Order: sequence, then C-alpha cells, then structure tokens
Amino acid sequence: MITFAAMKEHLRHPVFAVVSELAAELNLDAYVIGGFVRDAILERPCKDIDIVVVDPKHKTERPGIALAEAVAKRAGVKVHVFRNFGTAQIKLDDYEVEFVGARRESYQRESRKPITEDGTLEDDQLRRDFTINAMALDLHPDRFAQLVDPFSGLDDLTSNCIRTPQDPDVTYSDDPLRMMRAIRFATQLNYTIVPESLDAIIHNAQRISIVSKERIADELNKIILAPVPSIGFKLLFDSGLLKLIFPEMTALHGVEYVKGKGHKDNFYHTLQVLDNVAQRSNNLWLRWAAILHDIAKPATKRFEPEHGWTFHGHEDRGARMTPKIFAALKLPLNEHMKYVQKLVQLHLRPIALSKSEVSDSAIRRLLFEAGDVIDDLMILCESDITSKQEERVQRYLKNFQLVREKLKEIEEKDHLRNWQPPVTGEDIMKAFGIEPSLQVGILKNALRDAILDGIVANNRPAAWAYMIEQGEKFGLKVKSEYTTPNPLELPVKENADENPKQ
Repeated sequence: MITFAAMKEHLRHPVFAVVSELAAELNLDAYVIGGFVRDAILERPCKDIDIVVVDPKHKTERPGIALAEAVAKRAGVKVHVFRNFGTAQIKLDDYEVEFVGARRESYQRESRKPITEDGTLEDDQLRRDFTINAMALDLHPDRFAQLVDPFSGLDDLTSNCIRTPQDPDVTYSDDPLRMMRAIRFATQLNYTIVPESLDAIIHNAQRISIVSKERIADELNKIILAPVPSIGFKLLFDSGLLKLIFPEMTALHGVEYVKGKGHKDNFYHTLQVLDNVAQRSNNLWLRWAAILHDIAKPATKRFEPEHGWTFHGHEDRGARMTPKIFAALKLPLNEHMKYVQKLVQLHLRPIALSKSEVSDSAIRRLLFEAGDVIDDLMILCESDITSKQEERVQRYLKNFQLVREKLKEIEEKDHLRNWQPPVTGEDIMKAFGIEPSLQVGILKNALRDAILDGIVANNRPAAWAYMIEQGEKFGLKVKSEYTTPNPLELPVKENADENPKQ
C-alpha cells in the first residue's frame, strides 16, 4: 500500500509548493488529480500535471484560471488561458501544468461534448472515466499530499482493475471514446476490465459512431504501441468494437474447412505476428505492417483440391488495400503509409528466399526493391513464423540468418540499397539522339536487370558499354562523341558504385 510519505515525495517538484501556497492565499482548494496521481502510485514517470481548483466560498469566478495566473506570475512563466473551457496551462521546466475549476458534466445523446457547470471535487471525480484516474492529492498546506479517493481507485489499482466511478452504461454512453480508453488502459497496464464494465462496452459499442475517426485512431495507435498489443485487439474483437472501426481485420477471423482441410485462423496469427514485432521494435508503422501483412487473405482465399487452401497474390492485394484502410481510419496518407504498403507488398519475398538456396541475383533484387526498409522487412518476416513446431521455427530462423548474411555481403559488394542505375534515361536519349519513347524504357529496364542479375558491374563505364550494345540491337547508333561516357558532356553520377544515393 502506498504510504503518505511516498505520496509526499512525488510532490517534491517546486510547482506543487507554489500552488499550495498561492491557493491558500486566494482561499482556494487545489488538488492534483488523474493520470499524475495514478502514475505516481505505479512509479511511472509523468510530466502532465492536472490541478483541479475548488472555491469553497464561491467568491472567485473561474478559480482554475485565477490560480494559474497567480502561479505563472510567481514562477515568471507565460500562462495560456482558454476562457471558453475555464482552463489555463503553464509550462515549468519540462512539466505541463493545467488548471481547471471543479465541474460537473451532462451530455446530450448525439454528442460526446459535455455541458459543464461548477461543481465540487467529488463531482469532478465522478465525471472521470475510471476510478484509477479519479484519485486526487490535496495540496492544502494543512492536508498536503493526502489522498482523496471516494471511488476506491487505489483498491482497483492494487487489484489491476478497470472500473468506472459511476454506472458504466452512463459513462460509455455519455462519451463512447471511453470504451476505447478502457481497452487502451487494460492493454497498457495489463489490467482486467471488470465484467459489468465490459458488458457495458458491448452494450454501447454502436455508440462509437459519434466519435471522430481521428480520436479513434489515436487510441488505436496507443493500443498498438503497448507492450503486448494483442490484449487490446482481443478486447476490441470480443466487445464488437473492432468490427465497427476496422472491419477488414475482423474478416481475418475464423477457420473454414473443405473436405476436412482447414486453414489457420488468420486473425489470431496476425495478433501473434504483431506481438512478435512488438518484442523487437517500437516502430508504430512496422507494427501496422504486421497488422496488414495478411489483410487480403479473406479476399484471396481459395480451396484447390491438389494443394488445399491458397491465398495467391494476397501480398499484392494487401498492398492495394493499404491506402484505402489508412484513409478509412484517418491515418496519414504520407510516407508512413507508403512504408507500410511496401512492407506488405514484399513480406513474402524473404520467406521465399529462405526456403531454397539463395542466389546473388535474388538478393540484389530484394535489396533494390526494399531499399531502406530491408531491415524492418526482415523483422516482419521473422516475426511471421508462428508455427507451434519448434523445430520448424528454428529451421526458418536459421535460413533467415543465411539470408541476412547474404544481404550484408551483397550490399557491401554492390551497394544496392536505394540504388539508382549509373546510366539514366536522359543519358540514353542524349547518346543515341532520340526522344522519350518505348525504346528508352526498354533499354533502362534491360540495363537494370543486367546489373541486378550480375551480368553487368554496377558502375558507369560497364553500364555505358552495355547500353550501347543493347541499343544496337534496336538499330540505334550511338553518336561518335558518346562512344564512352564523357563526364564533360554527360550528367555523371559521381562514385555511383560507392554511393548509389548520389
């Protein structure tokens, strides 16, 4: 059990002493509330401090703002006031401190934006989402660091429970985003949502429709970034929320049998891959690639009598689905989406290489196509091994290690990561005196393939000679002054074989 002395230690930052002193001078009561208190008890760092201010004599209008302005003046910092919300914020060192007057809330059914009015501390605690976020520490000089916990949040924190201060049906119906937050906290803390609260989430799941996609995506990303994200996805699935916010993922669920042959449940396989990636990387977008790597399997599922269940082309279909899913979820349609799309597109390539002897040509092509994502691609592919047969897992991992060694060897020799051909389309047109045409594209592709297949060295002189040779097959004649690459007249890529990024 947390002791009074321990709680007082968490309030050692000078801002708490200043708030305590000035609140007493202004005849106000001030309390630290919410996440800071929860994380202090859990011994987790927290830089966001929420101060609830109560005017017991009802003489101060907007008491939160009044106290914030006094603290800012004393500390010599700027105060940001949001009068429409009755709040104010200051930054002190690397802490953000927000002040608000105690309030009670009521809601209209079609909106999650509350109607607020002045209230007591307990009113303010009652409006909080969960009991573990409703605890407060008194900052009055006579009661400094005393815990105010009318809804037994400390007991729930000790018991690892997610519970609402009031009827969960009311809590989740009033603000349906709290359903996502309940699952997020359960995932981050590895806590249990109490049965009546989980039942209320199931009952109110359809209410998620009034929440903006952006807010949902924010909570979903926090679930994905948890140490074991599958906890949250199982709760989202079991509660019915996942089908409403991300139906493509729920479509992965289930096993179909034909003639006694069934495929694996791709929903739970995906969760295992996600957890595997989470053990190795905190990259949110790599975790999204794990979620989407098999997303097109339901659309490509076929039963072939000779081969059983197949999912041919699911990597291509999944890559095409990725932008649509990102758009629907209001995720960024920028380089992050393109990164995920590329990993989904390529996720089978290293697996195919691991099953047979690896050729230099295949490795070159993988390096060329993957570019900077090659290391993350290998993490994804290794995480995709979810067999329960340990011998099979170790065999695949051993083969993947061989692929990694070959990747390193070829990269050091040929410099193909983010590679650009040492001879460009502009070079081809200038050398042969031709305009943009199909022939230029064919010559560029032939040169690329020759270098990737190891037929031509990855340098400008060798590539130039090959270009002339291939051009002659089309009946093209190189201009006499361009029989060799002349750096004075052509755009030369300096050190192309040492630094292909230039």
